[in-house]
Amino acid sequence: MTTRRASVRVPASTSNLGAGFDCVGLAVDRWLTASATVGQGERGGESVVIHRAGRLAVVTLPPQEDLLFRGFLAACHAAGVRWSGDLTIDAASEIPVGYGLGSSAAAVVAGALLADATLGLALPRERLVAIGADLDGHPDNVAPAVYGGCALAVRTPGGLQVTGLTVSPQLEFLIAVPPFPSDTKAARAALPAVVPFTDAALAVSRAAALVQGLATGDGALLTAALDDVLHVPYRRAGVPGYDEVVRAARAAGAYGATLSGAGSSVLAIASHAAADQVGLALLAAWRAAGITAELLRFPRPAAGASIIPASRITHHEPLETT
Repeated sequence: MTTRRASVRVPASTSNLGAGFDCVGLAVDRWLTASATVGQGERGGESVVIHRAGRLAVVTLPPQEDLLFRGFLAACHAAGVRWSGDLTIDAASEIPVGYGLGSSAAAVVAGALLADATLGLALPRERLVAIGADLDGHPDNVAPAVYGGCALAVRTPGGLQVTGLTVSPQLEFLIAVPPFPSDTKAARAALPAVVPFTDAALAVSRAAALVQGLATGDGALLTAALDDVLHVPYRRAGVPGYDEVVRAARAAGAYGATLSGAGSSVLAIASHAAADQVGLALLAAWRAAGITAELLRFPRPAAGASIIPASRITHHEPLETT
């Protein structure tokens, strides 16, 4: 029997970045690594087994409902390939699940890329983004997961358009991860169906400030951009200690702080010179509220998803089958 194998790695991502609601995302240096072994149905019909490790250990979904497999299957459908057989996926992740760091987008992209690599689908990167955005619903996470760097994803009548955004080397990104996850569906449900016209106009101006501020490192523009009026005001109540953490980051020298994605993590943007103090302030503010958070620091955006050459694959001990 012919067996095909491939391994991939996909980065985490932080999205929105304040005023870039549902359209701006940044790849960060935390990774989901996955390997797939595809056979020809030796176990009889379609058989899917997923082994999970690291941060994925909290996932208890049946294999057919796992986003890794759903991404794999979506890529097959997009390529017009009707797949059946045996599939084993071994996945380990450093990305916290449910904390606003794009864990779902990473899983979908990993699954799609595994299908592309093992089955020779030859899907272009823009097709992988479209597949992931359709399945995950968050192109602002999917686009940087695929391409790396900072990405702007815009839905148009002609489809999803993605372009890279420049990020000044002067900037550092700090993410404080509390010990409680966010319910993304509840965070989405908290948003109003209608906002005042003045708020919408202000949101547009701050989104423009975000793009220019990221490119130039202009602190005043970033301060405005990170003070979002479109989604954060309706979501911050769901993150205990949020206001205190944001104030502490600003007082320590950050240009601003905001929710990472829908939370519960908080993203701060600072100069490299201020980053040490900002990191300490983020942790201290949550500690004062009786919460012990984890600090992640990123001096630059991460690269995008990639296929791992066989010579660089790390072999782990057998993992629990779910």
